[in-house]
Amino acid sequence: MTITFSPFDPAEYLKSDEAILAFLSEAFSSRDPQHIADAIGIAAKAKGMSDIARQTSLSRESLYRSLSDKGNPTLQTVIAVLNTLGIDLTVCAQPSSAS
Repeated sequence: MTITFSPFDPAEYLKSDEAILAFLSEAFSSRDPQHIADAIGIAAKAKGMSDIARQTSLSRESLYRSLSDKGNPTLQTVIAVLNTLGIDLTVCAQPSSAS
């Protein structure tokens, strides 16, 4: 008996702005650039990559490529996509670690 698995697409589960925000917050907490880029791409896909491309004036193909786990998006791309998603990129101090 062969078990068949279908590909998992997390974008299918990001149905609300709150879910997208929580998903991206978790990705940013990892501090892993590839993971963050991939998560932003997944969030953009959940919202509709064609719409994101149109609103940012970037090509859909370029967004898919740069916002992947192997991508390396520019800060300009990251900010443009996050703005389109209605998310601000902010800075805060890291919690102090006990010595």
